[in-house]
Amino acid sequence: MTPKERVKAALKREPVDRIPIFMWFHPETTAILARLLEIPPHEVGAAMGNDVCQKWVGNNYAMEGIVHEHEGETHTDCWGIQWGRYGGFNQIVHYPLEGKGEEECRAYEFPHDHIPELLRNMDELADFRENYFIGCDVSPCIFEFLCRLFGMTDAMLHMAIQEPWFIDLLDRAIDFNIALSRTACDQYTPDWLWTGDDVGGQQGMMLDPAMWRELLKPRLKRIFDVGKQHGLPVAYHSCGGIRPIIGDLIEIGLDVLNPIQCGCPGMDAFELKEEFGKELTFMGGVDTIGLLPHGSVTEVRKRTRELIDRMTSDGGGYILAASHTIPPETPTENIFAMYHEAGLTKEMIFDAAADIRKRYTRP
Repeated sequence: MTPKERVKAALKREPVDRIPIFMWFHPETTAILARLLEIPPHEVGAAMGNDVCQKWVGNNYAMEGIVHEHEGETHTDCWGIQWGRYGGFNQIVHYPLEGKGEEECRAYEFPHDHIPELLRNMDELADFRENYFIGCDVSPCIFEFLCRLFGMTDAMLHMAIQEPWFIDLLDRAIDFNIALSRTACDQYTPDWLWTGDDVGGQQGMMLDPAMWRELLKPRLKRIFDVGKQHGLPVAYHSCGGIRPIIGDLIEIGLDVLNPIQCGCPGMDAFELKEEFGKELTFMGGVDTIGLLPHGSVTEVRKRTRELIDRMTSDGGGYILAASHTIPPETPTENIFAMYHEAGLTKEMIFDAAADIRKRYTRP
């Protein structure tokens, strides 16, 4: 099967030749694997069997797609958010609307003129469209994006008070995301629309579920509707414990949920599969806090095998992925152990890397 066929079959709960994979690595982990496999860092996903090729076109590109070489280097994105590299990641160093009043917030303009520029990231996937499952990531959609504009404290305060100017800005934020999503779907016809907001923490929801249902759910549905209008499955990413709103997400059209952080309350993968498996495909569940960095090879293989078997007990509906980006302290043998249970041995991965190297050495 091609990667595209494999993922589509899993979504339909049809037989696959192996479990589909969409794995994310910390940049330092990518560098470690690239050195080990002797390939360029951007080829690591292909060598490691990723079946999905996906690009950020929303604000997450500013966070993860722009890579600085040195600590402290900064950039400002087209939303006016300033980022700096600290601890190997881009982190926000300036929130454009933090502490601002009504007049300044009403005057804030969303970067509609930059949509063509943002979507050019999808051009890089042109050569992969035929064989790979193509994803278009428009996240963050609402809550997480508001936190990037205002800072979390101000964002939460405004959500609680709900002044008319803030509701207007919230709707303008959604209008921008809808325009971005619709243009992406029209021009690039991806295989799914990837959405998301980190609304969960280690102990549960970061905001009251009732507030989420009142303010965010109906607006998120408008973004989901864009995918549905284009005949696409809709995927949603949120870290943390979001068990209270999973039923709501299904109600507004969710098809794929990521990343299933099993250590958070209510997020046991097997319980979620039993309760929601008829409606949802799950992607994630391989623990990146305890199992991968600290478990033995035997433990990694056992847990991965159990995860694959039980999450596909109905014939499919599962994409193998970690519960977060795989951290650099993870032993490479544990990474290969996980892949072994997915049907890709270490030898197969090194063979794939060798084929990639040949492309770079041809005269």
